[in-house]
Amino acid sequence: MGEALFSNFYYDEGKILSTRVVIVRHGESNFNILSKIQGRGNYDRPELQSVLTDKGNQQAKLTGKALAKLTVDVAYASPLVRAQQTAKIILSENFNPPELFTTEGLLEIDLSEWESMLASDVKEQFPEKYHVWQNEPDHFQLGDRYPILELFEQARAFWAEILVKDKGKTILLVGHSAINRALICAAIGIPASLYHNIHQVNCAISVLNFQGTTIANGVQLESLNLVSHLEPIFGSPLPAINRRQSEQGCRLLLVRHGETEWNRQKRFQGQIDVPLNNNGHAQARRASEFLANVKIDQAFSSPMLRPKDTALEILSKHPNIKLELFDELKEISHGLWEGKFEHEIEAEFPGQLDLWQSHPETIQMPEGENLQQVWDRVAIIWQKIVESVPAGETAIVVAHDAVNKAILCLLFGFTPEQFWVFKQGNGGVSVIDYPQGAQGRAVLQSGNITTHLSEGILDRTAAGAL
Repeated sequence: MGEALFSNFYYDEGKILSTRVVIVRHGESNFNILSKIQGRGNYDRPELQSVLTDKGNQQAKLTGKALAKLTVDVAYASPLVRAQQTAKIILSENFNPPELFTTEGLLEIDLSEWESMLASDVKEQFPEKYHVWQNEPDHFQLGDRYPILELFEQARAFWAEILVKDKGKTILLVGHSAINRALICAAIGIPASLYHNIHQVNCAISVLNFQGTTIANGVQLESLNLVSHLEPIFGSPLPAINRRQSEQGCRLLLVRHGETEWNRQKRFQGQIDVPLNNNGHAQARRASEFLANVKIDQAFSSPMLRPKDTALEILSKHPNIKLELFDELKEISHGLWEGKFEHEIEAEFPGQLDLWQSHPETIQMPEGENLQQVWDRVAIIWQKIVESVPAGETAIVVAHDAVNKAILCLLFGFTPEQFWVFKQGNGGVSVIDYPQGAQGRAVLQSGNITTHLSEGILDRTAAGAL
């Protein structure tokens, strides 16, 4: 049976999802290995476009195998050769492949003035423009055009079309680094100025879930830039750390604790110290195995049992690392909601649960916290942790659903209103890099990796109460 069964697939806290979109970047191309600017060059002349390398073909095949059991209702690809090649290889591995459609909505960014140039030559010949491109993408200009802003408009137009036409379906999109990032950013509200702060590896997989027919109806980023299916090529289940970062920046692995019985029952736990259940311990062990060969230098956790035991299981593969505990990483206090099921909360506090699900920023938990209080304490401790990790080192941080969501939101300047955007599965791992050091911008390299917890690329962990 395929993975795309929406009748039993829910958003956090009871919101029903109607449309799932799986986004894949094309495999490695001959322009990639030469560090040439590709863009949409020679769009009308396929014989002059960049094409997949042997490695790119292998990446596409592994991606196809990872998606083989996914029930895909409709597939779209950019008309550029490298994307078409990737899409066809992926679908050739699917158990029940749909028809492949070509759409200009997935065309790569238009960098016509630079296309086919080496990136190093662009940097040397156009130093000021290149600096703006890298550091202020929303102000980047070529001639009278603003390529990033144009790309975001292209992405919004694509969503406006596809979410209506293919409502309720599972959709596969095969595109490019820039357009994929623009699609994800436009969907969840990341501004064009932070376009470089998410990543897209060749043949990485990202998953978005939509509640309605527009991005304004609610969007969840289930996962970002999954590469564990490419481990036979990369030698690691995580995206590589670039050379510049190894000299200047650090990496943090953000982990949510394993499942508790109250997660499974959808019972609000908050700061009640509920331990892992048997499945939660198994998830912690699988997370430990997943990260066994990853270099870890420091470890931090909430002091509550469920994250602490998850962290200690991970550190069983890294026995020389001491675990530091911070109260500021504790789960949100749900106050009088703690220990209660949803129907009990509705009976005692009518209408408040619906507001929590639709406008979480408006809820003051009775005798507990509001999200702004969580934001404030998490922002301070997260910066303290980042500043404590030296350049070239990697730390793990194990915490809770609300805390992890707050951390991810803070990376992009999101407010509590956007609390539900990032999914955090029990035992899931997110990868956050600081390539320019603790005072620089964070890059979300991968989000909510749960491929080590179940077969397939979808998050099948508990969607229960916090």
